[in-house]
Amino acid sequence: MEIALLNDIVIIFGLAIAVLFICHRFRVPAVVGFLLTGIFVGPYGFGLVKAVHEVEILAEIGIVLLLFTIGIEFSLERLLQIRKSVLMGGSLQVLLTFLATLFIARRFGQAFGEAVFIGFLVALSSTAIVLKLIQERAEVDSPHGRTTLGILIFQDIIIVPMILVTPLLAGATGNLGESVLVLLAKGIGIILLVIISTKWIVPQVLYQIARTRNQEVFLLSVVVICLGVAWLTSKAGLSLALGAFLAGLIISESEYSHQALGNILPFRDVFTSFFFVSIGMLLDVGFLFQQPGTIALIALGVLVLKSIIACFATVLLGFPFRTSILVGLALSQVGEFSFILSRTGVEHGLLAGNIYQMFLAFSVLSMAATPFIITLAPRAADIILRLPLPKRLISGFYPVSEIKVKGKKDHLIIIGFGVNGRNVARAARLSGIPYAVIEMNPETVRSEQAQGEPIYYGDSTQEVVLQHANIKDARIVVTAINDPASTRRITEIIRRLNPKVHLIVRSRYLQEMKPLYELGANEVIPEEFETSVEIFTRVLTKYLIPRDKIEALVAEIRSDGYEMFRSLFKESSSFSDLNLQLPDVEISTLRVVERSPLVGKSLAEIELRKKYGVTVLAIRRNSQILSNPHGDIQLCVNDVLFVLGPPDRVAEVAGLSQNPEEGDAS
Repeated sequence: MEIALLNDIVIIFGLAIAVLFICHRFRVPAVVGFLLTGIFVGPYGFGLVKAVHEVEILAEIGIVLLLFTIGIEFSLERLLQIRKSVLMGGSLQVLLTFLATLFIARRFGQAFGEAVFIGFLVALSSTAIVLKLIQERAEVDSPHGRTTLGILIFQDIIIVPMILVTPLLAGATGNLGESVLVLLAKGIGIILLVIISTKWIVPQVLYQIARTRNQEVFLLSVVVICLGVAWLTSKAGLSLALGAFLAGLIISESEYSHQALGNILPFRDVFTSFFFVSIGMLLDVGFLFQQPGTIALIALGVLVLKSIIACFATVLLGFPFRTSILVGLALSQVGEFSFILSRTGVEHGLLAGNIYQMFLAFSVLSMAATPFIITLAPRAADIILRLPLPKRLISGFYPVSEIKVKGKKDHLIIIGFGVNGRNVARAARLSGIPYAVIEMNPETVRSEQAQGEPIYYGDSTQEVVLQHANIKDARIVVTAINDPASTRRITEIIRRLNPKVHLIVRSRYLQEMKPLYELGANEVIPEEFETSVEIFTRVLTKYLIPRDKIEALVAEIRSDGYEMFRSLFKESSSFSDLNLQLPDVEISTLRVVERSPLVGKSLAEIELRKKYGVTVLAIRRNSQILSNPHGDIQLCVNDVLFVLGPPDRVAEVAGLSQNPEEGDAS
């Protein structure tokens, strides 16, 4: 028996493989490849797919799974942190875009009801495309990533009243007030259900299921939670995607979120591809070729209009202009929920045939342009910021105190106050190291300043911000933000402003190391590499390998690993690249504990250079620094030795400075 849907799926995936392979060779984003696949197989292309409605259903499942995984990777706590972006930023973006589109549509002769409906359609952006691209670029936790997500969440919610109002725009009658009250009651009920499920129901259910150690039961349970919550929100009149996001939030608060995410990801990728293909299938290529200039002009106008308005809304939130530009460009396209809303408009006669096709054409074009726009957004922001703009606009309008660290010298500057930045600041505070933090989230700055943290608001991609932080007199700068493009720009500016400062940069992936070293970073710490080191360290600890052996192995692997990466850049001979020229040597600090065999012995007696090839450069005793110490100096408890040598030999000497009984116990 022939199954039509199975034939269509084989055709879609088979053609998608070929199209995506070609797109990969020409470095065209995969999203564009799926859209092209949909155009080819759709009814307006070669007509290869017959089960169009079934493909649209699979596409909706893809949106549900995409928002579900985003919810898992998010959390209720992080959602509360961006509540200002959701409520204020989202409402400003939707309202201003709607009013601007309404005005333009009326100027072009559209009836009031149709103009309002077109305003609804243009106000929405693509949650599926934008969040997928931001996830791939590892920018979800960046300021522009969080703000973009907040505005998209508001759009997913506002689609509900838009659907309710649509029949009234067409002249239909009904008790709108009663519908809104019922919808509000259902929404409150769902929120209560989410809170109860997050705190008590889901963790207990998943715990009992995890105890069975049955992967099939666990996977089915996760799928049921996802689809069940999405179904509840759909029955309440809300969107499926919003329900899926809430389901992800519920699971994100449990200790089983990582396992759930790993199980769902393959299904998400498969079904999400159906969504992008289904969008391409809607486009009438013949209509597009009849009026290519008009459609392209409208698409460009929509992209520009939405970018400006979203940028303006973000500026009003208090963010720096660079962040606002990135948010505006990310939200410039028309979204997938606009297609869902457009069907309601067609049913009620608000979109005639040509207008509907015109909407589909410029919407698909705006979606296809989105990957390129987001990729080029950092460069566009840098170009715009070179214009003679007001200083207040560039730095942001948020009323927080300015950076005041001009009196500090040899201090530490920490850029970004996420998990890494907080840990570095805590270590500096406990060690008595003077430091200052630069953070771009105004709410974080205000709350931390109230607790006495030396944190200041500013965009570190701006030279003036770093100058106010007294970058010229700083000893070390640690960059720990989640925006790769901003990280590269900050690295270049810091090295130009202070060639002598020691610059440590945190990166997400190994491939980011080369450009950062070329821009002047002294050390680049890739999370991928360090995570693997931490994993095998814990594995060896469980196998009861002695601590000194583990430390020696860690030092050796770090040396070998970073030497492999640094070997790409050894042609540089500047002083800032000394770590590349001498990858087998490191400077470390060792503290002499109370029961160490070194206590009471002189440097000449322990013969570190002769036995281990390690040189003592200096000794810190209390607050005194003894540089270039002579051999007669005896070591005391709590002396800090600054030693130079190969990492593996330094690790051996580190064992001498510790309590020998601890080493035996390990």
